[in-house]
Amino acid sequence: MQKYITRLKWTSMALVLWVLAGSCSKQLDQRPVSTADRDAIFGNEAGLKLYANSFYDVLPAMGDVFRGDAMADYSAVNAVPDFLRDGAYNSRVQAEIDNWKWTKLRNINYFLANNNNPAVSETIRNNYNGLARFFRAWFYFDKIKRYGDVPWINTTMGIADSALYAPRDSRKLVMDSIIADLDYAAANITLATDATSSQITKYTAYGLKSRICLFEGTYRKYHTSLGLTADAPVLLQAAADAAKVVMDQGGYSLNQAGGTSGSYRQLFISASPVASEVMLANVASSTLSVFNDANWYYTSATYGVRLSLTRKFVNTYLNIDGTPFTNVAGYDTKPFAEETKNRDLRLSQTIRTSGYTRTDNGKTVAAPPVFSYTYTGYMPKKWSLDDTYYDGGGNNTNSICIMRYAEILLNYAEAKAELGTLSDADWTRTVGALRARAGITSGTAAKPTVADPYLTTNYFNKAGDPTDATILEIRRERGIELVLEGFRFYDLVRWNDGELLVQQWNGMYVPALDVPMDLNGDGVMDVCFYQTLPATQVSGVTYISVAPTINGVTNPTQLSHGTYGEIKWLDNIARVTWADFRYLYPLPYTELQLNTKLVQNPGWENL
Repeated sequence: MQKYITRLKWTSMALVLWVLAGSCSKQLDQRPVSTADRDAIFGNEAGLKLYANSFYDVLPAMGDVFRGDAMADYSAVNAVPDFLRDGAYNSRVQAEIDNWKWTKLRNINYFLANNNNPAVSETIRNNYNGLARFFRAWFYFDKIKRYGDVPWINTTMGIADSALYAPRDSRKLVMDSIIADLDYAAANITLATDATSSQITKYTAYGLKSRICLFEGTYRKYHTSLGLTADAPVLLQAAADAAKVVMDQGGYSLNQAGGTSGSYRQLFISASPVASEVMLANVASSTLSVFNDANWYYTSATYGVRLSLTRKFVNTYLNIDGTPFTNVAGYDTKPFAEETKNRDLRLSQTIRTSGYTRTDNGKTVAAPPVFSYTYTGYMPKKWSLDDTYYDGGGNNTNSICIMRYAEILLNYAEAKAELGTLSDADWTRTVGALRARAGITSGTAAKPTVADPYLTTNYFNKAGDPTDATILEIRRERGIELVLEGFRFYDLVRWNDGELLVQQWNGMYVPALDVPMDLNGDGVMDVCFYQTLPATQVSGVTYISVAPTINGVTNPTQLSHGTYGEIKWLDNIARVTWADFRYLYPLPYTELQLNTKLVQNPGWENL
């Protein structure tokens, strides 16, 4: 493992602290840099605050959240991820070398070891220790999700410390330590509200605890081979309790500005975080030249992965009256313009549908799905700004949510449902409230009692999957509400439903070849599918070949029935046969050579 990096980074960390101390001395007591010492940071609150700002590097970077679902069951992208192809992923890939890093942890532990100067009041010191322990919990949660057992390190180490080459600690020990860190953070962080949604508050700590305990509680419940099933109820109760504190004391609410047709998407395109709901965000700043590239990522034929939603997932969006779309006769042959009508209004706020317009050089223009950018027809707009000005580079000014109140409501609902204690009142306050905001007119006041056959057939159909209607509906709701926010892969992991990741990608229904289609109902034809390119083509229409082969090579875009049917994308690329060892990633090969006490995660030994 890369605990040995601490040896290499020790000098640079000392240099960083020396520089920080020097800058603090100039700001705080005007002592010359050469005489600055540890007290310049740890001897006053301003120094502690300056140091604590470095902890925020643990959080997802500006683009990580909206890229986080590039490997999800509902995401059709430009290539099958290496992780899901035989022989394409192993312990030597750069991704694992990059992820098995511990430098940020040393920064946190160094602070905790040195924040003991009695010149600073105990309350202030405890507040900043709470921040440090919050970020240590976040850091370790990322590690345990990816690797399972990992070494628990809560001290700084010298270059000759034998613990640098220690074995991994148990998942149980590490998780207990994470929860202890979060309990300390929630009890000692003094900031309760933050209008900028950019700082950690005590309720962010409770929110993270609800996230982590829900993950681990369901992981232990559904991954029975761990032998930790008996612990699941305690963790699920902890998740519910932490979420309830946020619900009752945090002062958050679901954003309603913009009405049912706009309040959801406003959360993802607003320059300033919608602080009533957004608990933590990466905030763009023109002044500081901090931007994101969401438009470029989602509206480029060459940049990004051209992520499109699959039809199988889009089918899970309810009708506006609260009934399953898949209960409608002929739902599976409805063309795009028809299937997207009268649905949960989050659908039209997540992907391009009828009526969507954009601004192009000051003019309002219709903006249907563009098959230069989408493979399936279900083209995301959730994070993209509506002015085409932002499409060509990393200059988006919208803030990026990292944690929001809607997730807390879903954490509470799922934890209670898994415990069998979710009441109708709980449902109304959580899932019901989210659906009401989306314009859904029924089923918001009482939890369901009959499971939707579409969910039990297409999503949760293997031995060990839940059959309880309420749990299934909460899973539906979580997928829809949090789509493209980076949760889906690890939701499938904790539910023990990784096989969904290797399913084929399907797209919208195409009734016939050589017939141009109007995707947004504005009377203008947008796309036409063919096997032999028509001699005469309609201006403005994108022509897509679905011939079996192109120049002797299998065409990655075809229709399910050859000349009609659902789009099939990349059916020609084989996926792995899902195996449970893929719920964890491999430890880097180089680390196993450096530390012989580390043992590779089972299943990855020979890959």
